[in-house]
Amino acid sequence: MNPTNSSRCALIILDGWGIGNNDDSNAIAAANTPFMDRLLCNTPNATLRTDSEHVGLPEGQMGNSEVGHMNIGAGRIVYQDLLRIDRAVADGSFEQEASLQRAFEVASAPGVRLHLMGLVSKGGVHAQQAHLNALCRAAKKADVGDFVVHAFTDGRDTAPRTGRGYIAELEEVLKETGGRIASVHGRYFSMDRDNRWERISRSYATLIRGEGDVFATADAGIASHYNAGTTDEFIPPFVIGEATPIAPNDVVICFNFRTDRCREITSALTQKPYPEFGMSPLAL
Repeated sequence: MNPTNSSRCALIILDGWGIGNNDDSNAIAAANTPFMDRLLCNTPNATLRTDSEHVGLPEGQMGNSEVGHMNIGAGRIVYQDLLRIDRAVADGSFEQEASLQRAFEVASAPGVRLHLMGLVSKGGVHAQQAHLNALCRAAKKADVGDFVVHAFTDGRDTAPRTGRGYIAELEEVLKETGGRIASVHGRYFSMDRDNRWERISRSYATLIRGEGDVFATADAGIASHYNAGTTDEFIPPFVIGEATPIAPNDVVICFNFRTDRCREITSALTQKPYPEFGMSPLAL
């Protein structure tokens, strides 16, 4: 920019600000926003689509902050991990992924169990349930005889009580593929990203030591918490039936495609001791 030119230009990103229906459901429309209203009325402006194929996502999938920032920074459409994995599942290349085949090979050894860990949700922001379904089917095809799912419930990128339905759908897939749900964790505990290690330690204790309330089924546990007024995001970690904790030399696959909210739990499981919270890494 010419230093003698007094003109200035700023790119200002307002997360969550957009143009929606002008009704009571729209907090922006209901608010008093004279400055923004004046900009829209008196200055040149245009709109952008921030969903679906416009930002490299599957058709009908809402955007989010990470997706928007990535497309803005790149200055072009960036095909997101969600879409890339969807396509890999559809064309069969997902099952041929070398690291996945190696994980299944190790998990097939005597005394080794496969643990699938992540957000059971159709929110599409951190995970997509169809990817977990594909993992379960791939494990069956690879003759992994004994695997368990540690299910994280959403309620943040989805409605607050949709988890029970998502778990029911997963149970139907597991009837086909084998495997079972071993524990359930609200994402408030298992997916913290702000160094609130006391939350992570609750999930760690359930994953590694089998600690927590015990319910006969995942559905019974979720229903009990719903009845107590607790929604999906905040469900305390609990165990289903006989505890199936993660043991040294087991195989763990985290099926979240977005990494930021699983860094802490994976660090505690595999990288770094946190003795003040009773956590130490395992050989996995």
